[in-house]
Amino acid sequence: MSAIGQINSAIAGTYGAAATSKTTASSKTTKTEKYGNTIGQPELSDKAAEYYDKLKEKYSDMDFVLVSNDEVENAEQKASKYARADRTLVLIDADKVEEMASDEDVREKYEGIIGNAGTQLNQLKETLGDAIGNVKTFGIKVNDDGTTSYFAVVDKSLAAQKERIEKNAEKKAEEKAKTAKKEKAQKQKEKLETISASSMDELAKKLQDRLITEKSDNVQTDEEKKVGTQFDISI
Repeated sequence: MSAIGQINSAIAGTYGAAATSKTTASSKTTKTEKYGNTIGQPELSDKAAEYYDKLKEKYSDMDFVLVSNDEVENAEQKASKYARADRTLVLIDADKVEEMASDEDVREKYEGIIGNAGTQLNQLKETLGDAIGNVKTFGIKVNDDGTTSYFAVVDKSLAAQKERIEKNAEKKAEEKAKTAKKEKAQKQKEKLETISASSMDELAKKLQDRLITEKSDNVQTDEEKKVGTQFDISI
C-alpha cells in the first residue's frame, strides 16, 4: 500500500472509531431516557426494561423513579425535583428491577409491597387534613435488603398555609398578590425538606411533630384554630 493509501486508511480508522464511540454514547443516552424519571445513570437489560414498563403501567397512579446503584443512598434527598401534588413517588434501583424481572416470587413480593404502601400513604394523606398543603409529595423507597422505607417532601416555608391566610384576608391588592406569588415560586426550590422513615407509623409521627409544631408557631385563622391537632392513624 502506498504512503497516501496508508494515511487515508488511518484517517478512516480513526473516524470509524470516533463514530462508533459517538453512536455508543448516543445509544446509552437514549436508553436511559427511555426509563423516564431517573436518578444517576441507571441501565437495564432488555428484559428488565420491558418489565419496568409494565410495572409503571400497572401502578399508573404513581410516579416511578429508576435509581442507579451508586445513587441508592442519596435517592430520597434528590427525589424532590420529581415531586408532584397528589402523586406518590416510588424509588427503585436498577438491580431490584433486574431481580423482579427474572424471579416471579421476588416480583410478586415487591409488587405487593408497592401496592400496599400506596394504599397506606393514601390513608395517611387523609389524616393530615389541612396540613397536607405543606407536603409536596409522599414517596416509597424499595430497599435492596427486602424492606421498604417511606418519605415525604415538605415545604419548610409553610407557603401553602401562608397562601391560605392571604386568600382569606380582605382587600388584598392584585399586584401585591402577583409579586408575592413570584417571590414564593423563586424561594420554593430552596425550601423543600425530605423527611424519611422506616415505617408508616414513624413517618406519621415525624410529620405530626413537624407540621403541627410549625403550624402552632404561625398565625392561624379562626377556622384553622378549630382543627384538631391529633392524627388518628391505624395502618
